[in-house]
Amino acid sequence: MSLSLRLPLDGGLETYQLTGTPVAAGTYEPARSRLAFAAAHVVSDPLADNSPGAPAAIDWDHTLGFRRHLWSLGLSVAEAMDTAQRGMGLDWPATQELIRRSAREAPTHTVATEKRIAVGVGTDQLSPGVHPLEVVIAAYEEQLALAEEVGAQPILMASRALCAAANSPDDYRKVYDRLLSQSSRPVILHWLGSMFDPALDGYWGSDSLDTAADVVVDLINENTAQVDGIKISLLDASKEIALRKRLPAGVRLYTGDDFNYPELIRGDDEHYSDALLGIFAAIAPAAAAALKALDDGELTKYEEIFAPTVPLARQIFSAPTYYYKTGIAFLAWLNGHQPGFGMVGGLQTGRSLPHLADTFRLADAAGVLTSPELAVDRFRKLLTVGGIDA
Repeated sequence: MSLSLRLPLDGGLETYQLTGTPVAAGTYEPARSRLAFAAAHVVSDPLADNSPGAPAAIDWDHTLGFRRHLWSLGLSVAEAMDTAQRGMGLDWPATQELIRRSAREAPTHTVATEKRIAVGVGTDQLSPGVHPLEVVIAAYEEQLALAEEVGAQPILMASRALCAAANSPDDYRKVYDRLLSQSSRPVILHWLGSMFDPALDGYWGSDSLDTAADVVVDLINENTAQVDGIKISLLDASKEIALRKRLPAGVRLYTGDDFNYPELIRGDDEHYSDALLGIFAAIAPAAAAALKALDDGELTKYEEIFAPTVPLARQIFSAPTYYYKTGIAFLAWLNGHQPGFGMVGGLQTGRSLPHLADTFRLADAAGVLTSPELAVDRFRKLLTVGGIDA
């Protein structure tokens, strides 16, 4: 098969010849120098109604197979996060089943007794609208109980319901203090910027990111024993670095910055970020290889592996950023991890064919099309269906 196809470009078509060399396949042990979570997507059942507004129907074999793929590369799994379409097609009944099934399969970490899985704890079982704070707390508690039941580390997700209900930073403190006092193990806090979810604008009770950071730092300082770390996804490296410097000893900063992750994970002589990233699901072999290079002190190799993945990440997470899940599923399909390019809630329509064509080019350049022949064959068929003679 010719490793070329005709792709959309500037309103026309160009013949594109694949040039990248796939990152070497293999299995890896978890990184020694950093904790690294990949936020995994879900695979929709192609035989079910996954149209917008329909209950999520999941292809469990391929969904769990993708998690086994991530674990084989030494990555841990951040389960049932926004990458899995929480609030964008994945409903609470399906989320509960996803968490239970994934936790049952999660291996134990090689350096600890904990499983290599953390799960999102939120409030998305509530209907849209404004609810009393006690109702928001009860929703969080229901989901926290599920995390405890399956033995997974809780990630206290940023909550649309809390953002709608809170009138001040004190309201956020009331909710988080209550939850932290109940968790049997240290949790990961979660600060998701409005570019990922506009309904979270003004989270922590302020439109000022600096003021919001003050609220977060005070919360962590007063609950250090109950906070493993905080994941922030603001796509602003300077804000992350500033917050990282203010964290008390032993509390981790998990980068969720899908634009600047190589420099943030590498860090400096004093501080570095661990990782909890959606992009790691798309570039998993490259992420595993780069982290091994970092473990081995091969910093030039680390940079060389990660550098070509950054343009791809910026493409996948380009505005409107909340449609990045479409790019994650697209690459999983191209690489043979799922039988079709479908998503719960019909979200595969979230990106245009020209956008996906650019994603394809950048994935080739980054070496993350692990089976180029399969990728060309699958994307050619999708382009043909879309009316493009590829």
